[in-house]
Amino acid sequence: MPSPETEFTRLTDPHRRELLVHCYRMLGSFHDAEDVLQETYLRAWRAYPKFEGRSSVRTWLYRIATRACLTALESSGRRLLPSGLGIASTDPFVPLAEQRPEVPWLEPLPDSAVGTDAEDPATIAIRHESTRLAFVAALQELPARQRAALVLRDVLQWPAADVAELLELSVAAVNSALQRARAHLAGSTRSEEDVTMSEDLDADILSQFVTAFETSDLAALTALLRHDVELEMPPIPTWFSGRDAVAGFFGHRVMTGVRRRLIPTHANGCPAVATYQGAEDGKWHAHSIQVLEIRDGAIARIYAFLDPTLFESFALPAVLPESD
Repeated sequence: MPSPETEFTRLTDPHRRELLVHCYRMLGSFHDAEDVLQETYLRAWRAYPKFEGRSSVRTWLYRIATRACLTALESSGRRLLPSGLGIASTDPFVPLAEQRPEVPWLEPLPDSAVGTDAEDPATIAIRHESTRLAFVAALQELPARQRAALVLRDVLQWPAADVAELLELSVAAVNSALQRARAHLAGSTRSEEDVTMSEDLDADILSQFVTAFETSDLAALTALLRHDVELEMPPIPTWFSGRDAVAGFFGHRVMTGVRRRLIPTHANGCPAVATYQGAEDGKWHAHSIQVLEIRDGAIARIYAFLDPTLFESFALPAVLPESD
């Protein structure tokens, strides 16, 4: 007979990645999601002797994870993108606001941490759509229980009665919270936009983006951008809207002779790059993670997370060997 630990691991491990995604949707931070996931499994192990199988193990774990997220949210501020702080600039020469590292910024979610090629394509598509940065950012604007109600009902398709039991609310209260949450998201047009999900198209545009950046080819980069493209760069509050503004910013402030090396990756269901900058020591140093949202065959949004500590989440080194 297997030991309790072995049986617990057998029953709960298959749900670890999807629970991490759930915690990320709720918290907007990959690092926080990892911490709460560990807390979830600790709580589950302690409660395992009393688990009677009245619900599936998956449902039981989601209950524990959601409660752990709600507890974590009691002492943390909502995660933001620069677009949540003010309006976009259309002037590429506008002085950049000072970085605000004290702000709890939204973080990208590495695809490598939450999915495998063996999963059902429909499951992958749903996960990608529900972890898009614009959608997760809109979730962060909701009160914690509204956020939980919307995720449980609309993403996970839980019955209203089960959500009410978990949140310790009446079904009527859950439906009311859900209605308010849906209305808020409906007003957030960015969270409702269709983003192209085509591996071939993504790979082609990503390859062109990498080449344009590494060769400082502004014309090639500009050709990849939609007319209404947006650029956000947390922790810098300033953000830009429009092809002229974004291309102008890159041309005047980014493609200025600094050597760069870009490593393709994926985050939040979208193509992404890890950007390294050449330094005087001849090595490449971590600079930013850029997530690209593609719509109608062009780049609609660039999220450039200027935080080298994120590279560890993508299993990437902070420094690459000396360049040739």
